Amino acid sequence: MDHIQPALDGMPEPDPKPARPQSEDYETWLDIVWPKYVEAAATGRVFTCFEIADAHQLPDPPNPQAHWGRLMTLLKDEGYVRTAGWACTNRPTAHHSGVRTWKGTRAAQRGEAA
Repeated sequence: MDHIQPALDGMPEPDPKPARPQSEDYETWLDIVWPKYVEAAATGRVFTCFEIADAHQLPDPPNPQAHWGRLMTLLKDEGYVRTAGWACTNRPTAHHSGVRTWKGTRAAQRGEAA
């Protein structure tokens, strides 16, 4: 039996975020997400892969278990990002597990990467 407890303060429950769509094609997905990560790298701030995807409601790739990591490896290989350390993810399904953090390179901040 499903039972949902009403909010105790009388306020309506907030609408959950809609699920992000999943792309059917890797190359099309890469064309969509790449500019957002290049933009994040140009800021010079430390970020996680999920933070950028969540902030821009980016679609999931065809194979999320492999393609998100591959995206970050490509960005690193092209000189946009470098590893910055580790943090606990705020991705709801990951239970605060450790994830790599990234920071834009000086070349990315100057718009000279790749």
